[in-house]
Amino acid sequence: MMELLSPAGSREAVTAAVQSGAGAVYLGFGDYNARRGAQNFTRESLAEAVAYCHVRGVKVYLTLNTLLSDGELPGAVEEARFASEVGADAVLVQDLGVLEAVRRAVPDLPLHASTQMSLMNLDGVKRAADLGCTRAVLARELSRDQIGYICAHSPIEIEVFGHGAQCMCYSGQCFFSSVIGTRSGNRGLCAQPCRLNYGWGDRADRPLLSLKDMSLAKHLRELEELGVACLKIEGRMKRPEYVAVVTSIYARALREGREPTSEELEQLRAAFSRQGFTDGYFRDDTGRHMFGTRQEEREPKELFAAARADYGREHPLVALTGALTLREGEPMALTLSDGARQVTARGEAPQRAKMRPTTPEEARERIQKTGGTPYAVTALEVEAGEGLMAPAAQLNALRREALEELTALRAQPPARRSLPFAPENGDQGSNAGAPVYTVALHDAFQLTDALLARRPAVVYLPLEEALKVRDRFGDMAGQGVEPSVILPRVLWDREVPEVERALAELKRSGARSLLVGNLGGISLAERVGLPARGDFGLEVYNSQCAGAYREMGLQSATLSFEQRLSRVRDQKKPLPSELIVYGRLPLMITENCIYKARDGKCRRGCEARQGILDRKKARFPVLRAWGCRNEIFNGVPLWLADRRQELERCGLWALRLNFVLEKPEDCVRIFDAYRTGNGIASEEYTRGLYYREVE
Repeated sequence: MMELLSPAGSREAVTAAVQSGAGAVYLGFGDYNARRGAQNFTRESLAEAVAYCHVRGVKVYLTLNTLLSDGELPGAVEEARFASEVGADAVLVQDLGVLEAVRRAVPDLPLHASTQMSLMNLDGVKRAADLGCTRAVLARELSRDQIGYICAHSPIEIEVFGHGAQCMCYSGQCFFSSVIGTRSGNRGLCAQPCRLNYGWGDRADRPLLSLKDMSLAKHLRELEELGVACLKIEGRMKRPEYVAVVTSIYARALREGREPTSEELEQLRAAFSRQGFTDGYFRDDTGRHMFGTRQEEREPKELFAAARADYGREHPLVALTGALTLREGEPMALTLSDGARQVTARGEAPQRAKMRPTTPEEARERIQKTGGTPYAVTALEVEAGEGLMAPAAQLNALRREALEELTALRAQPPARRSLPFAPENGDQGSNAGAPVYTVALHDAFQLTDALLARRPAVVYLPLEEALKVRDRFGDMAGQGVEPSVILPRVLWDREVPEVERALAELKRSGARSLLVGNLGGISLAERVGLPARGDFGLEVYNSQCAGAYREMGLQSATLSFEQRLSRVRDQKKPLPSELIVYGRLPLMITENCIYKARDGKCRRGCEARQGILDRKKARFPVLRAWGCRNEIFNGVPLWLADRRQELERCGLWALRLNFVLEKPEDCVRIFDAYRTGNGIASEEYTRGLYYREVE
């Protein structure tokens, strides 16, 4: 049966999930998880929660799925080490630096690739497997055919989200909260700006970025048939009663091989929803019907009270088999087994009955009275000699002793190795001299002779735009400019053949490299035979992560723009490193087109390049991305031309200028401003996050 994975943001939520039928729970411990606002767990409470779950046959997965700096890695490793010692069954990770560090320090602790790793194609899943992951959590946006394709070919288990909140942006690729408010979703403190109102005109009066909660309750049998190993319920910030209601409904349906009833679906809605639920992504049917907000509703007191009463009592979750022997002159013996472990308890020898002897049926009934424990003795063989009497008190004591011994065995953590953690060593690839300049263009018309005359080291062009100017690649290379193709950051398996054909053509035309922003893109670059450079979507936040990408063969890496410039400067650079120093920073990339949601159908409204307005009158450009997706950018550009000396002290290989809406002549002017270091911004600008502390 498909594993049901429930959220546990508190100790009470652990109980709610376990007693409601979860096969596993996921929880946070310490400061390094994607829900730092949840209660999370201390060392003591984590050890107790793991033991509680294991006794009841439930697995525990620890979340370490945030980006961490070099200075934070040792602390994260110690958290993983402790979790391994107390028996956590796996750890979820986003940051490849965390993955590599944990894998080396606690090599026997299974690793799961978090949805924050932005895995949406088979190449990405296989890369995660190569890195040591035993399970991959897919992006929420994938349709049933894409999930099925990955499941059919994946070398590791596949987990999908089945119920709960949906971000507008692909997980792991959202920078909205950090750029506008310094609270990073990639660091576990998203402020949820997508739930606020925005507008196309002059008023921010509609929730343009707020999706309904997902519910795949009507597709449970199909998910199992597709080969999904685990169905995940979102909600570590939700109350225990919510966890209990949702878990119990999904658990019953899975156990009974059916879909939830209409009454159960109504209970799901009452527990929490945003104007109902949607399965639009799974059905490959996006549009305005997927959008919704949380409405003020009365708390379902009766539903939650019933849930509390149900998870407040111990359910018999573990089936046991056993044998009881009552022989004259020998100690009574009770053997119990859970299928993997076996214990035997012994008591006093039964006596000859002075009145009525103990029958096998009476002895069996006494041993099977396990109420108030996690156990149910489903089959018990009884061997009872004739004319013997076993007092009820002695049989009860025998049962208690056997169950206590079995409980101790089930709670015992596995023996695992614990090795020293050695951080990434050396500064291979650091640039001792002045960094070169690279240029990323959004449109082919921005590529001019005047810009090329400035001799940028690399010009990055999106795939579709590169096809328009591929006849210029030869001349660019002749001028010492590397033509590089920006691979779509979001790429589904059904889109890969088309992209692969286009890349082969661009390679023949003279493309020299690919800029990849997703783990799966590295394999695609290898197949095409073009060197890969890492884009910001790879989330390089520490030197350990950069070292991992070096081992994969990347030529360079773009460092995360969610960190202070001083940290960029001090970070070891085992791989030639690039930093975005100009341009409108990307905030979101979305599968659900908000132009289509506005108009009711695709009318190519994205060609108008409109922007959405927030409540503070800031406007954010919304542009078309590969595959008719949307990319939302910051309304004002990053400007650091006057900080040239600081940038040159950061040990970087390259400084990148990202041109999005700029006219060709503006691209040239801005390039000159950065080269000379004395240009003045011609419009409102931001310093980004390079001088602010990101939470």
